[in-house]
Amino acid sequence: MELPLSIKNLIDAFSQLPTVGRKTAERFVFYLLQQDQKTLDDFSLAVKNVKQKITKCEVCGCVSEASPCPICAASRRDPATICVVGNTRDLITIENTAAYQGRYHVLGGLIDSIKAVTPEQLNVKGLTRRLPGKVREIILALSPTFEGEATALYLTKLLKNYNLKITRLARGLPSGADLQYADAITIKNALENRK
Repeated sequence: MELPLSIKNLIDAFSQLPTVGRKTAERFVFYLLQQDQKTLDDFSLAVKNVKQKITKCEVCGCVSEASPCPICAASRRDPATICVVGNTRDLITIENTAAYQGRYHVLGGLIDSIKAVTPEQLNVKGLTRRLPGKVREIILALSPTFEGEATALYLTKLLKNYNLKITRLARGLPSGADLQYADAITIKNALENRK
């Protein structure tokens, strides 16, 4: 039996999501078919709102419902330290440790020669605009992958003339792993033992 076109289209749409294969997409669709209309309406509204109500913070670049974001707007955060991360998920991962009380800067990705992601496509200019003034330390909290290392090297060279202390997360994080999958204790130790 051939699946109805609307089901096929939804399976195709779910299949476009990262790490979602065709079988998982089919499970999602058939699960949704079993739900009542209110649940489907709530799901649809949540998907719609994620694009309509989310913006990027004008200061740090993280996704938020307001600009500046709650972290940038918080006066209790230390403005002398900026933790540079690749994406908002990494920011949330570090924030969940409660070990860091400074500010953040989200690059919006990492330098990647295979995917043709260059420094010009990242939020690097936003970082350099923030440096004059109170900033004394930049923490490069980038995933220890090839792309993370390339980005850290680029930023270290770029920032060397700004008279800042530039630190990296300690090597408690395994090479080749994404920061978002590390546990809170490992990240906390990496932050506390940075060099």
